[in-house]
Amino acid sequence: MKILLTGATGYIAQRLLPVLLKNGHEVVCCVRDKSRFNKDRYPSQSVSVVEVNFLDESTLDQIPDDIGVVYYLIHSMSTSSGDFAKMEDVSARNFRSRIEQTNAEQVIYLSGIINEKNLSKHLSSRKNVEEILKSDKYALTTLKAGIIIGSGSASFEIIRDLVEKLPLIIAPLWLNTKSQPIAIRNVLDYLLGVLNNKPTFNNSYDIGGSEVMTYKDMLLRFAKVRGLKRVIWVIPFMTPRLSSYWLYFVTSTSYSLATHLVNSMKVEIVCKENNLNELIGGVQVIGYDKAIKLAFGKIEQNQVASSWKDALTSSTLNNGISQHIQVPVNGCYTDKRRVKIENTDRVLKNIWSIGGTTGWYYGNWLWEIRGIMDKMAGGVGLRRGRKNPTEISAGESLDFWRVLLASKEEKRLLLYAEMKLPGEAWLEFKITNDNMLVQTATFRPLGIWGRTYWFAVLPFHGFIFKGMGNRIARI
Repeated sequence: MKILLTGATGYIAQRLLPVLLKNGHEVVCCVRDKSRFNKDRYPSQSVSVVEVNFLDESTLDQIPDDIGVVYYLIHSMSTSSGDFAKMEDVSARNFRSRIEQTNAEQVIYLSGIINEKNLSKHLSSRKNVEEILKSDKYALTTLKAGIIIGSGSASFEIIRDLVEKLPLIIAPLWLNTKSQPIAIRNVLDYLLGVLNNKPTFNNSYDIGGSEVMTYKDMLLRFAKVRGLKRVIWVIPFMTPRLSSYWLYFVTSTSYSLATHLVNSMKVEIVCKENNLNELIGGVQVIGYDKAIKLAFGKIEQNQVASSWKDALTSSTLNNGISQHIQVPVNGCYTDKRRVKIENTDRVLKNIWSIGGTTGWYYGNWLWEIRGIMDKMAGGVGLRRGRKNPTEISAGESLDFWRVLLASKEEKRLLLYAEMKLPGEAWLEFKITNDNMLVQTATFRPLGIWGRTYWFAVLPFHGFIFKGMGNRIARI
């Protein structure tokens, strides 16, 4: 069957795509920027990629007419600019308008559990999108999930940050809210199970794990699985704003996402009973503890297939990373270092391992201070790390950078800064044919503050960039 997969660079879609291919389907992947889709991961001839922005109607003609089923996996909650609910509304309307013109018989939408009247903005938007997607031209199947537990998922990584970093967790009252977490493997089971399953057409189903627990229980159970002793003190006077700041500074989430999550966490998300398991032949529901162990199994084997942190956070990059691969020259300040190298393969390996747990090879404490300063200014900080310690591809996050280009053939790695800056910054590593490592930092200032910033940090750059280039070339 020919399937259209929207949000193909997102967390869920990157997990679902290999499953669809394994089951013999032909998949057309919708992405806003082809540069972010790593086609090398899917050598199958059954994968094709089209560049579509559902906020821009002019791009929708890229969607082929001969599709049978569509997965709608688009959301905008992690955006740092604009009204995400309005963006989701527009995207859904444009999507429905185009899909109604195709041969699609079914649209499968992954939403969130909605069982309270006073919904958060996030859950209200998901409910609104479901209403928009309904159509007389195709059948809509909606799956509603709560907290998803899996390596790289936002919920898992936030819980992990809280438990592993804080021996004493002082938390707000929403920690007593009930939830029904579900393993990512079961989410994929359900997404595949409803595919072209006619009894599920024009129906909606809550999907969850086998246990209902509070967020406090989830944290304590996570700690137990990890062999950690943690104490949680719930206090009644922590406001939503203060809760958001608390989540933002302790975890790797952005402030805007933390705000949406806090508002959603005040709402109970427990599944309503349904007969979905019977309709799709029965899913072996994975318990919470096992889901955590499975997630860490992937992490320890460096097999994290996708991460929520790879969602674009810089509004500058919303129109695509390919527009920034050509590093500007005019009106820019640069710091260029050239170091002679002896072993190209070793140096290339060092470049591909930069950031995350490896660090930045020189003056790591200064990088950490810069990360703290970025967090204080409302930026992403260094906590995003990297998905894999030795492999990286375009579109992924790398601490407070975004990977624009990662080509081992060209021996070139190009990063774009997503830290808070009065301008734009690029960091490039390239190995030339004459065995030279060329390391270039480029800064395009914005106004007088940008120029002041560059000269203020210039002494530190001389120290850090020189040492970093030398260490990468010689260790």
